[in-house]
Amino acid sequence: MNGTPVALHLPPEALQYLEHVRVEKRLAARTLTLYTLDLQRLAAMAAGVDLPLLRLTSAHIRRFVAQMHASGRSGRGIALILSGWRGFYTWAARQGLVPHNPVQDVRAPKAPKPLPKALPVDEAVRLAEHQETGADPWLEARDAAIVELLYGCGLRVGELVGLDVAPSPAAHQQGRGWVDLQAGEAHVFGKGSKRRSVPVGRAAAAALQAWLAQRALPLGAAGAARLEPALFIGRRGARLTAQSVWSRLRQRSQVAGLTTPVHPHMLRHSFASHLLQSSGDLRAVQELLGHANITTTQVYTRLDFQHLARVYDAAHPRARRKP
Repeated sequence: MNGTPVALHLPPEALQYLEHVRVEKRLAARTLTLYTLDLQRLAAMAAGVDLPLLRLTSAHIRRFVAQMHASGRSGRGIALILSGWRGFYTWAARQGLVPHNPVQDVRAPKAPKPLPKALPVDEAVRLAEHQETGADPWLEARDAAIVELLYGCGLRVGELVGLDVAPSPAAHQQGRGWVDLQAGEAHVFGKGSKRRSVPVGRAAAAALQAWLAQRALPLGAAGAARLEPALFIGRRGARLTAQSVWSRLRQRSQVAGLTTPVHPHMLRHSFASHLLQSSGDLRAVQELLGHANITTTQVYTRLDFQHLARVYDAAHPRARRKP
């Protein structure tokens, strides 16, 4: 097999398959190497049960998956290996070498979902209270209001940029929200076309009032008359994009001296985690976040436990055995 990586300890049918994918599919050399390694792994496991590749059943494949998982291989890594094996047996079935594909209905173990990243309380407060000296007052007022709404209300970035200054029939039809400063509420249009109302705290309300006083200034009197209803706008008066919010928030967190660059969803996670730490009211946090299912919100109880575990490790005299 010219150009094919050395395939040691592989039976003829596996070598034929590798030649097939090399010639017919014109796979990259790196991909062909990975296919070869996957088949060598399968051949070694088949030898361990004293069977040729073409005699393996779904029960054998599931046993091999369990062995790989027990040895510490990740669910994602196992899924990639199974994909390679599945391709081999699909080809073998087309050639009439096996009656069916033994990998067809075998799935890798589900990878555990990583916990959402939340800021420590002191860092979240530092970002919310940060004032950049010498900065453009217009940008400073806008970005400060953005941070306060993301952290103070737990909004998604799409909900944030979808806010208008005031309600309107067009906003309702097009799925946009708005902020009622007098009532202290933000009415947002979230996932699944669901509307919800969240309270706007005093700090967020003050930041919004400061921003609204600055919002139309760069456009002048003529431009202000044509200003679109978006609450957060760019220099030219157009509605701010989610990408712009990501960029500005990352920059602001770095200037504020935070240990990690902050993105909008991190502030939503921080809102939920800090609220749960203080109140313990999971149902209320679910309503404020707009989660349809409380199991989605329960991930923050794991964050809360991690926080408690860190406090215990740092403070309890019996937490760690000193050398």
